[in-house]
Amino acid sequence: MRLLHYIVGPIQTNCYVLVSDKDEGIVIDPGASGKRIAEALDKEGVKPVAVLLTHGHFDHVSGVEELCAQYDALPVCILDKEMKTLKDPETNLTAVMSYEAKDFSPLITDTFSDGDEKEIAGFKLRVIWTPGHTPGGCSYFFPEEKMLFPGDTLFCESAGRTDFKGGSTSDEIHSIRERLLTLPEDTTVYPGHDSTTTIAFEKINNPYA
Repeated sequence: MRLLHYIVGPIQTNCYVLVSDKDEGIVIDPGASGKRIAEALDKEGVKPVAVLLTHGHFDHVSGVEELCAQYDALPVCILDKEMKTLKDPETNLTAVMSYEAKDFSPLITDTFSDGDEKEIAGFKLRVIWTPGHTPGGCSYFFPEEKMLFPGDTLFCESAGRTDFKGGSTSDEIHSIRERLLTLPEDTTVYPGHDSTTTIAFEKINNPYA
């Protein structure tokens, strides 16, 4: 197993690609740079087999169409509760940030439900609904690798904004305290922006813990 990391788009979004021993990759939040990611994966000899989205904000999803154009029938997945965010330009922030207003929902081929357990490219993962930053945001937990991808719910010593449409500070605090910080302390956290951290560190140092 290896993990590739790319910082993409105007808001420095973290895109991660979890790569199996067979060089199959799970792309998490391709941001705004789908073609660049495809080119990088080609150089690495990685074949993407799925795209997982943590939430529907433009800086995490706007590169999906460009990425998928480079491959045949690449599945794109998000939590079912987040489809409304993708549809609404005010909630997905394309209208708010003066971009071309878009409905991203046609990009999705599959939806998850809270608590789903899946196996993709040989990796087992659990889908955790973590509302707050957006109504239907989710985190992806890989128990065997002890890796968590929380999108913009949990940052190193911080958390995602909740002042955009659909945000809720109380929901986010609950998501962090009850759904993420209850995971094993030796879990490494790969957030949607900024630095990698651990559950153990955040339990002590995060102001929302």
